[in-house]
Amino acid sequence: MAEAADPEIEIQDVKASSRYEIHVGTELAGLADYRLEGDRIAFTHTEVDPAHGGQGLGSRLIEFAVTDARSRGLEIIPRCPFVRKWIEENPAPA
Repeated sequence: MAEAADPEIEIQDVKASSRYEIHVGTELAGLADYRLEGDRIAFTHTEVDPAHGGQGLGSRLIEFAVTDARSRGLEIIPRCPFVRKWIEENPAPA
């Protein structure tokens, strides 16, 4: 699953590395590490390259990752403070 809204930005789940990645062009701009435990996904760390800071890429990355996890019926465990805050500000639709 990859985002196509902006041809410069691609977000994907890199299952082999247990992380979601956001790329700007060919450059890795950020990542969200996770641990998949059965029907639960624990987000453990989110990072955006400082060269790409202030562009909202972290929020776009987590929106994609959380939406993907929810669509797969996974229980989200937000161990990463950034993910926890994003979920608090963007609760699941009823």
